[in-house]
Amino acid sequence: PWCGHCKNLAPHWAQAASELKGKMKLCALDATVHTVMSNRYGVKGFPTIKFFPAGKKDGSAEEYDGGRTASDIINWANEKAASDLPPPEVMELTSSDVLKDNCEDHQLCVVAVLPQIYDCQSKCRNDYLDTLRRLADKFKKNQWGWVWSEAVAQPDLENALEMGGFGYPALAAVNTRKKKFSLLMGQFSEKGINEFLRDLSYGKGRTLPLRSSELPKIEKRDPWDGKDAELPVEEDIDLSDVELDDLDDAKIEL
Repeated sequence: PWCGHCKNLAPHWAQAASELKGKMKLCALDATVHTVMSNRYGVKGFPTIKFFPAGKKDGSAEEYDGGRTASDIINWANEKAASDLPPPEVMELTSSDVLKDNCEDHQLCVVAVLPQIYDCQSKCRNDYLDTLRRLADKFKKNQWGWVWSEAVAQPDLENALEMGGFGYPALAAVNTRKKKFSLLMGQFSEKGINEFLRDLSYGKGRTLPLRSSELPKIEKRDPWDGKDAELPVEEDIDLSDVELDDLDDAKIEL
């Protein structure tokens, strides 16, 4: 508490603790008094900041490697908290509530439109969904929303995001707060989508304005059952009662 660096850090630490209340606990300890604790965690200089991950019972700590301003501490803590979260679900768009929950309260939401099940059966579709899930896990610290729909199932959404002209699958990232979106123009692959989202996270990439301040209408639908498409059964035509002479007469009449 007596060193100059400690005194400089104190107001930033207090501000960060206030803003992170309910998300992460920030505490302070006088190492000159609590020498057992300072020796246990190898404190050699002041101030030293340690991070104790949630759920660990062995008392192990990680070194803090961020800056010393309130904003530095808050950003570092938020990233740590996000890294411990489970990956976001990739939700099928079955109602307006799904779009609202995954887009309105997130900085970005990633919208994928996959081929119809007749064109891309269950294995094909699940391969696309697995790609999206891996990317959702990779970018989970950004706390984006992730949704998908079948081609042509949500026409208002596709129209709002100018999808459909390049075929399916298609993907866009939407910022509902800024009323902007960006279309994936490259390959719909793990590498292609990763590069697209990485550029967006760095503030790069071409964006377009949304045509409306409101989220597009979402048609209420039953969720995909995970099965292949069932082709319509063609009705057998019984030709046993047809006389060949009748067919020959019909040809003559024509």
